[in-house]
Amino acid sequence: MSSCTLKKSNGINPAEPLWKRVPTHDETGKPLSDFMMIITDLHKKPQDIMQSTIAEIQRVLGFYSDDVVFAEINLKLNLLWVSIRAVHGLYLEIPAAIKEHVPEATLVGH
Repeated sequence: MSSCTLKKSNGINPAEPLWKRVPTHDETGKPLSDFMMIITDLHKKPQDIMQSTIAEIQRVLGFYSDDVVFAEINLKLNLLWVSIRAVHGLYLEIPAAIKEHVPEATLVGH
């Protein structure tokens, strides 16, 4: 099983746009699916709450580590981006699992 590491983007240094960094295909050439979630006011929370929220998201994504290919939180935008293997049902299952553990997370699109 591969490990899932959530990357934090703080916006301090210029970075390539997300569309340039996010993988679109897996190692076999199959297209990936992705989704975004807004985590309301995450960057305004006390540091310990912010870190525990991020740890909870990482724990949930770790459960799906064989299928999560890319994950990044942009703290400035309170945005979670996740790219996953195109496996039937995962597109709804993973965001639902995140929402269950982080109620302030809202699925906004793919």
